Amino acid sequence: MFNLLLSVAIAAADSLIKRHREENDTTYEYLNDHVKIVTYRNKGAFLGKGSRSPVLVMWASVALTVILGIVFIITLTHHGLRTLKLGLSLLLGGAFSNSYDRLRKGYVVDYIMFTKAPGFIKNIVFNLSDFAIITGALISALH
Repeated sequence: MFNLLLSVAIAAADSLIKRHREENDTTYEYLNDHVKIVTYRNKGAFLGKGSRSPVLVMWASVALTVILGIVFIITLTHHGLRTLKLGLSLLLGGAFSNSYDRLRKGYVVDYIMFTKAPGFIKNIVFNLSDFAIITGALISALH
């Protein structure tokens, strides 16, 4: 039950933040401009890849979310596998929120930048779902 609630909580929290960002397009800076809150509408996938084919990105995202959901459900029926279940919960919550955005709006709302980060990372705009997906993938891979 915890795993399902975690997925729902991630998707719900990210959706609420995204809605707020679209209603309030103001930029905020925190920690001496190390963290910036912005509103960016990403029509592509990670790093804007595929932005010229948003319909393809949308359907690929939906298909991967459905497959992930099936794997998540199958895994929930097995005893043990706590680490894998945690990773899949994070992945599914993030994937669902971003896929929902793509289906509903045709883009994903991103809103967090780390402007003083090294290299190209300082130019990437993230959202809560991105962090859940990255963390969930790492946890699942290390399982």
